[in-house]
Amino acid sequence: MSAIRTVLMAGVALATFATPVFAQTDVIRIGLLGGENEADRLADNQCLIDKLPAALGVKEVKLFPAADYNGVMQGLLGGTLDIAGLGASAYAGIYLQDPDAVEPFLTNVQTDGSTGYYSIGLAMKDSGITDIKQAKGKRLGYADPDSASGYLVPLTSLPATIGAKPDEFFGSTGFGGGHENLVLALLDGKFDVVTTWASGVGEFSEGYTSGNIRSMVDKGMLDMENVVEVWRSPLIPNGPLVYRKDLPQDMKDKIVKFYSELPTTDYECFRAVENGDFKGYTPVTVDFYQAIIEARKAAIGD
Repeated sequence: MSAIRTVLMAGVALATFATPVFAQTDVIRIGLLGGENEADRLADNQCLIDKLPAALGVKEVKLFPAADYNGVMQGLLGGTLDIAGLGASAYAGIYLQDPDAVEPFLTNVQTDGSTGYYSIGLAMKDSGITDIKQAKGKRLGYADPDSASGYLVPLTSLPATIGAKPDEFFGSTGFGGGHENLVLALLDGKFDVVTTWASGVGEFSEGYTSGNIRSMVDKGMLDMENVVEVWRSPLIPNGPLVYRKDLPQDMKDKIVKFYSELPTTDYECFRAVENGDFKGYTPVTVDFYQAIIEARKAAIGD
């Protein structure tokens, strides 16, 4: 508990952390995307604090949990964060603002060997909605403006299914403040349909093998008996692990080595960091995200 308390103190309001990046590589700062409650995010990533200092040869590793996706994006753009796991749209947003800010280096591989995941539309089972076309005039909830599965992909893919723009088809649309909060809002009756993320691999009854749905099932926050899947997007590229492009090359090499080996050296740490079961990591470059970059540029701008 004392370790978690220390990390909580370190993670105070990312926006207030405006000091320029370290002159020497003695501290590594990792950004944690919003969407899950802060204590859980810190606990899931505590193993990085325990393992990374020795692996990277630094004095300290600090975790910075942001309130939303944009907090981590701005930390990376401003040079106040060094490493982060991002969604595909969040990475695209950084790239469109500054293509030289960060480099993607790894993404995870699903248990079936794929390197993608899905935006999943959920509704309450007792709502009677079994297909998203039945939700016309209802309330649609998005997760976060910088989420691929929780906003960008539904925004651009739903029209092919519902035959209209989401704002024209649904009675109202809104944001739930991250994936976990969004599903909780569905359970509380604030939305009729919500868009969150999952591997789409494995059993629906278990929340699939990985993703927000699986994480909530594992924590006892969601019973899949109470919800139904009403829509599934095309496959979305798994989000990347990124580091600041201007880090020393030897530090980049150590970071890649640590994360590449993590699924083998400590699978439970890997599983906690990645929110579910995966086969491991595979290398990626900006080319893997080009379609998402173009989609975000067209739909959002940056």
